[in-house]
Amino acid sequence: MGHSQDLLRNYSVLSVLGVGFSLANAWFGISAGLITGINSGGPILIVYGLVLIALISLCVGISLSELVSAYPNAGGQYFWANELASRRYANFASYLTGWFAWAGSIFTSASIAIAVGSGGVGCWQLAHPDFVVRPWHVFLGYQTVNIFAFFFNCYGRILPTMSQLTFWTSLLSFLIILVIVPSKAPSHQDAKFVFATFVNNTGWKNNGIAFIVGLINPNWAFAGLDCATHLAEEIHHPEKMIPIAILGTVAISFVTSWTYAIALFFSMKDVDSLVDTATGVPILVLFYQIMRNKAGAIALEALIMATGVGCQIACHTWQSRLCWSFARDGGIPCCSYFCKVDRRLNVPLRAHFMSCILVAIVGCLYLGSYTAFNSMITAGIVCLYISYSIPVICLLLRGRNNIPHGPFWMGPIGLLSNIVLLLWTSFTFIMYSFPPVLPVQAGNMNYVSAVYAILVLIIVIDWFARGRREYRAQDERHDEAAAPLLRGSVSEDGDDRVSRAQRADGSTTAGVN
Repeated sequence: MGHSQDLLRNYSVLSVLGVGFSLANAWFGISAGLITGINSGGPILIVYGLVLIALISLCVGISLSELVSAYPNAGGQYFWANELASRRYANFASYLTGWFAWAGSIFTSASIAIAVGSGGVGCWQLAHPDFVVRPWHVFLGYQTVNIFAFFFNCYGRILPTMSQLTFWTSLLSFLIILVIVPSKAPSHQDAKFVFATFVNNTGWKNNGIAFIVGLINPNWAFAGLDCATHLAEEIHHPEKMIPIAILGTVAISFVTSWTYAIALFFSMKDVDSLVDTATGVPILVLFYQIMRNKAGAIALEALIMATGVGCQIACHTWQSRLCWSFARDGGIPCCSYFCKVDRRLNVPLRAHFMSCILVAIVGCLYLGSYTAFNSMITAGIVCLYISYSIPVICLLLRGRNNIPHGPFWMGPIGLLSNIVLLLWTSFTFIMYSFPPVLPVQAGNMNYVSAVYAILVLIIVIDWFARGRREYRAQDERHDEAAAPLLRGSVSEDGDDRVSRAQRADGSTTAGVN
């Protein structure tokens, strides 16, 4: 579709599923963000919030699957926006989508790195009770995880195998914890605690608002469902295989996260002891309560961290492909430099390096303000939803039956999924901007609106300074895609004319002789 084949098609459907699930790994997300869920609803939020977010994620997955089946391209949502929008607005719609998608991937990567880094520091604190956790300790863990994932993603040929390994590692870790935690718990909660206990430590008098604010936790656990779409040029038959990977990710993520959450809450001693912990990692304290020894708790947390590292590797694969594909269409500054693929390593190394540098820079914010850093995590969720919504809006304006359908097409169900996606994007844009706790102070304010404002300012400045001239237009890409076909047609016509002339000349010569 107007692009040369720069990367090897060495991913199988299981490899793509491995990347997708490693990133949108909901049971890991519940472990990492447990503190938000505990304070903003407790067991009810997690148990029923996961069901709600899984249904919404199913609609998101169907919407993405329909589009990638019709237009398989590593650009994913920004490419679809360019194809589906009217000619007048196609470039800016695509450009806007690409920036929101790329920003969402950077923020998501940062959130995973901080989760794994915090887990490592928390384990050290549990083993050394006199140790006081400081922000710079977590920051060092964050950067260690980021750097490790960077080097791992520098070798493209091993990534398909690695994605399968992280997939099975995650499932094995899940099963081990699922069996050990309930069996080792000294006592168990009753069903009322798990399915009917609401906890509100947010300061919001309205429990409904507290519940909505807490939904960020299960919502983050399902973030990044577009990951598989950006591997469309590294797998055979992407129009069939990628929808399988996306919907498989949603299904596995829900089953694992829901059963995991129920096992945790049945085995939990009490909620209050998890809120204020010197480790800064509530799930680690829960493991310690259950195992009653530090080594066992650290071992279970190590399984979560191993899963998190696999998640970070998948996230770097995702963000590097998104950055590279966006650069080759002129979407970012110095695009001619960042659109190159290292043939020896089979990876867009320059785009990968820049994305990792941005993740490292974002991590510096944690040293200044933990609250502001969390606001970027929230922004990452909403930015991704916006990047999904723009091509869906273009699709609905154009008409769902006015485009060539791919093998995966859900008809009325697809339309319903599109509507749910748009409504949920609007809902999260507004409600996730609310402060997480009351009363509001500088230290607990939700700065997500400031993140949106800064991001939009960057987009607007780059668009007028460079993007509107350099971004590759819809017509230009279509012409480039058609050029090889035209040359082939001309060549075939020319060969045919030569062949007819030779036959004519041969018959004339034969007649003279």
